[in-house]
Amino acid sequence: MNPNNIHPINDRMLQRSDKEGMLGQKGCVFWFCGLSGSGKSTLALNLERDLHNAGIHSAVLDGDNLRSSLNKDLAFSENDRAENLRRASEVAKILLSNGLVVLGSFISPKKEFREFARSIIGKESFREIYVKAPFETCQQRDVKGLYAKVQSGEIKDFTGSSSAFEEPINPWLTIETDSESPEESSKKLFDRIINEVRN
Repeated sequence: MNPNNIHPINDRMLQRSDKEGMLGQKGCVFWFCGLSGSGKSTLALNLERDLHNAGIHSAVLDGDNLRSSLNKDLAFSENDRAENLRRASEVAKILLSNGLVVLGSFISPKKEFREFARSIIGKESFREIYVKAPFETCQQRDVKGLYAKVQSGEIKDFTGSSSAFEEPINPWLTIETDSESPEESSKKLFDRIINEVRN
């Protein structure tokens, strides 16, 4: 398609500030990254409910959900992983522009992937949350049965095993799920986030 034939209408749409004013909140993207089984989705879902109870409208973007819908055409090569996160970032940006609080749960194994997401969404609205748990702890939990499939050879290029996970150096928040309960982690998250999103 010729880019000269594409005419975005962003300048004619209601602005993010209009939506935030109506909702009584400040939009923001909270990007949960970490190994499979570290607790990203659990924390995002708990936070969604806590924010809802506090009158804050949020939306969860979960890696597995997107891979079974919008991104079901993608595999797990490096290029496909990058494209997976590019699409997720663009969706998060659209939701953000509508004044929503976005809770994105993605392994995001490489620093360059996370920085790319930040560049799409906008660094002023991007909060990186590292959900930290050792590979051995995630393997013991094996909530999705993925680690067993890795051991049996069914899954190749698994993050934390044959494919590296680059730890965030200076995340906005680190949650260590191997040393505290889900309730403790959820309370820590909510207490830190609520003042960021109240208008």
